[in-house]
Amino acid sequence: MVSNRYRFGMLDGDPTTDRIAELLVHMGRTARSADRRSALTAAQWTCLRYFARANGPSRTPSAFAQFQGTTRGTASQIVKSLEGRRLIARARSERDRRCARFDLTEPGRAMLDEDPLRAVIGVIGEIDRRERDRFLQTLSRLASGLAGVRQEPAFGTCRGCSHFSASGDGGHCACMAAELAGGDIDRLCASFAPLHATQIQGRP
Repeated sequence: MVSNRYRFGMLDGDPTTDRIAELLVHMGRTARSADRRSALTAAQWTCLRYFARANGPSRTPSAFAQFQGTTRGTASQIVKSLEGRRLIARARSERDRRCARFDLTEPGRAMLDEDPLRAVIGVIGEIDRRERDRFLQTLSRLASGLAGVRQEPAFGTCRGCSHFSASGDGGHCACMAAELAGGDIDRLCASFAPLHATQIQGRP
């Protein structure tokens, strides 16, 4: 059911909101059309990018299924296809030896050099750094807000997560009860819980 807030925004609100939504969809469609002309399918590219960006505990088929918004069966087939092409490799989870996680192989990392999303990344890279940072914060809030409306898991990094507390060059995750190295802080996490607006102030 569409909320009154959303319905009234579409009918009577600032048309800028409609335009932003249309542009976001258009950008996604354009990126996916480039995927279709490449070595991997759009779903395979999404999976490869996800495993390249996610932290260790989040590099599982079930976490990828949540990220992709698909079934575990479909996610497992995508993961198997990349494993079959030796772009990712299975490894035992450091937290639970009964579970498996997936890491990119050397061919997998090399494949990212052919990522059709690089054209979009290049255009974004031409934007002023401060503007990019503000844009990222805005998009992160949009993604978390949409996940909340749809009652779906949100994905993000430690700096915007309520479980995270900084400590030196690293930090601590209260959800996993684990210390985090500096390299883990900017990786995607399936246990992400977005900060409230009042918590965002003071975060680096």
